[in-house]
Amino acid sequence: MTTASAPTGVASFHDILRIAGCRHHFPLLRQLVNGKPLVYFDNAATSQKPQVVIDAMVRYYETENSNIHRGVHYLSERATQAYEGVRTKVRDFMHAEDQREIVFVRGATEAINLVAHSFGRRYVHAGDEILVSEMEHHSNIVPWQILCEELGATLKVIPMNDRGELLVEEYERLLSEKTKIVAVTHVSNALGTVNPIKELVARAHARGIPVLVDGAQAVPHIRVDVQDLDCDFYAFSAHKMFGPTGVGVLYGKRKWLEEMPPYQGGGDMIKSVTFEKTTYNDLPYKFEAGTPNIGGGIGLGAAIDYLHEIDLNAIQQLEHDLLFYATEKILTIPGVRIIGTAQQKAGVLSFTMQGIHPHDIGPILDLEGVAIRTGHHCAQPVMKHFGVPATARASFALYNTKEEVDAFIKALHKVIEVLG
Repeated sequence: MTTASAPTGVASFHDILRIAGCRHHFPLLRQLVNGKPLVYFDNAATSQKPQVVIDAMVRYYETENSNIHRGVHYLSERATQAYEGVRTKVRDFMHAEDQREIVFVRGATEAINLVAHSFGRRYVHAGDEILVSEMEHHSNIVPWQILCEELGATLKVIPMNDRGELLVEEYERLLSEKTKIVAVTHVSNALGTVNPIKELVARAHARGIPVLVDGAQAVPHIRVDVQDLDCDFYAFSAHKMFGPTGVGVLYGKRKWLEEMPPYQGGGDMIKSVTFEKTTYNDLPYKFEAGTPNIGGGIGLGAAIDYLHEIDLNAIQQLEHDLLFYATEKILTIPGVRIIGTAQQKAGVLSFTMQGIHPHDIGPILDLEGVAIRTGHHCAQPVMKHFGVPATARASFALYNTKEEVDAFIKALHKVIEVLG
């Protein structure tokens, strides 16, 4: 039987009570779906938004809407202060050393593409190698493939075992003088595996190799300290941590960001422009061309404030308990196979049901008001490793309950009644 990793730190009884009462903060969860109370277990795809995030974005558009950085009027100054204040919040949230290391992007996908484009074209050459893991999301595979194809470099893959855990000794063997960067997920979206990032970084750094971490699935669930991890880049999206879509963050150590060329050209990423030469702006603005998603940035700041109100140790404890409870319950159903049984695991439960395609599971659960994800989860190499075309995936967040798990299990029995 798979188990969830024990949360780090200790959540107080007061914190547990506080998190248990947070469900009413999320207005979307109050609705009925097909006449049934909504059970939202698709959090790895996107999380729901608390009212405070929605209100912060509405307030911006109602009272502060203006372009930032370039205006000298009242609204522009207010909007700029609000937006740049979020950069400070992100720095503190990630425990970064300097807010100039915080680059705003559209999401984790753009952050990874930025590094692949900018770092890659500066430091990667024909014959070099880039390491990714077998469990990566497509967004941490395809940009590196494109780079390798363009430059004549080689993509190397860190293998995993049948529990969904990286083979660290094989990783060590793959590291060489040809390796220019390692790009690895913190938490697998398809398996829930929590990778030993600090160890992976240390092993790479012993050879002078930088590491990018895809943290999209980690930041809503795990306390992230980029200085402690010592990673060179860290990417995440707001929409998986109770913020809006279309905004995210790339953390990068200054020593790399200073040397990397811009990712895109346009307004606000320059100091001066002539037809003969352009001088680029200081960090982080060198990487932030054009008008950003200002309202989305404001929403991200509100989401960070919300998470600060609810201790992350309490969130981990709740999700750990939900995963353990759901795992025990689902294993009582005949023909269920759990995909991803790592010892260190976050709140993701991927599974198959014997003789039933995952794409047929989802619609029946939906009729029962249960929202899950079915498919390859943008992780087709993971599906290939486990010999399945797809999985059904339930993923948990701080507003989910054991009663919802019971409804989910009941709906799975309905699937067997209909299709088994």
